[in-house]
Amino acid sequence: MSVELKVPAVGESITEVQIGEWLVREGDLVQADEPLVVIETDKVTVELPAPAAGVIAKTLKKRGDKAEVGEVIGILEERAGAAPAAEKEPSDAQAKPSKAAQKPHAGSPAKPGAAKAPAASAPVSKDKQQGKERARDAGEAEPGRPPARTAPQAEQDVRVMPAARRALAERGLRPSEVRASGPGGRLLKEDVERDAADDDRSAADQDRYAGRGAPAKRAEPAPRATLPPAAEREEESVPMSPLRKRIAQRLVEAQQTAAILTTFNEIDMSVVGALRRSQQERFLQKHGVKLGFMSFFVKASIEALKLVPQVNAEVRGDAIVYKNYFDIGIAVGGGKGLVVPVLRDAERLSFAEIEVGIADLAARAKDNELALEELQGGTFTISNGGIYGSLLSTPILNPPQSGILGLHAIQERAVVREGAVVVRPMMFVALSYDHRIVDGREAVTFLKHVKELVEEPARLLLEI
Repeated sequence: MSVELKVPAVGESITEVQIGEWLVREGDLVQADEPLVVIETDKVTVELPAPAAGVIAKTLKKRGDKAEVGEVIGILEERAGAAPAAEKEPSDAQAKPSKAAQKPHAGSPAKPGAAKAPAASAPVSKDKQQGKERARDAGEAEPGRPPARTAPQAEQDVRVMPAARRALAERGLRPSEVRASGPGGRLLKEDVERDAADDDRSAADQDRYAGRGAPAKRAEPAPRATLPPAAEREEESVPMSPLRKRIAQRLVEAQQTAAILTTFNEIDMSVVGALRRSQQERFLQKHGVKLGFMSFFVKASIEALKLVPQVNAEVRGDAIVYKNYFDIGIAVGGGKGLVVPVLRDAERLSFAEIEVGIADLAARAKDNELALEELQGGTFTISNGGIYGSLLSTPILNPPQSGILGLHAIQERAVVREGAVVVRPMMFVALSYDHRIVDGREAVTFLKHVKELVEEPARLLLEI
């Protein structure tokens, strides 16, 4: 019996989606609830599961195509007793023999006829490279590498990403010689690098063994990496995901509709850093999560928003809407791009609840598992570019919010304290705000209050 694969409803306001990666191919056997295709929207990414066991008869939409909610994008021929998904491809152990099992043991002599180990651990020695070429020409498997598939099979089964193609060219490998782990059997750059790292470790082990019996030969210099031939210089056009398009739309909207201005300050992180170090172990044991800096900044921001309510407000038509609740957005890098999940009623949360909430949102953002409602709303945003090494930046507003606090890397710098030059861990902070409703005085007052509370965290407990 034929079963239609339809686009599911993914949110009240979403009527159109974009088809992402198909995780199966036409003719594949699938089990019930096995993920079939990725459905992308401007907010969330979901997987469409198989409604029953059977065979993928036809895919009506390809990656990048648009589809409406309820539209049929594929046909599944229901079949009882379909082979489990695990049987469609060999396991990792079957697909690629263990390289440790192929190396000579450090305490046993090499087997007769075994290839001599290179005398030095250059990344890719000349002998080793020639050995690879001879093995490929003869159609034989190289030591430490699974048997290569035939060229036609490799071309049909492996789709090589551009970055992986360059990595293959640099190492003189063919796609069929590296096990692909990407979605749909795609060969990624990481697959090539992992395979090369395994080869290097194997060569190093053989070098150590050979060195016990005879003096090692002088290492030959590694061949200089060359760019691939002009014929292999490729470009790949990939449709912009709905999430990326939405991010672009929102950022342009913020620049065009708000009068954005940014003010800066710097914070001495000595006291809060010492507090974290002294209480970290007990905090982790009790709450199961580390005590980070974000909970301090969330708490400090809420107190500053109470002091300067304009930063927690928004422009709605010709009116200013002040909000007496504090839904704090935390900008995190998700699997598809930057997302801003929201901590609801953050003023009611403890330090531990804030840290647990942030850790949970960040983990699910990376796995594209956030619900649509978790990305909506928010009255104020905090973005921590310091985790990526940013020293100073001007964050862009998240409309319709009127303020965003940017955190940056902590660096030890020379500062003056009581007439003496001392070294302190310092962090630059930036507040971008909508100048239509927030004046410079209010913005500076807000940021100065955040600075004072973080430098004296005991005031957070006293709410002063």
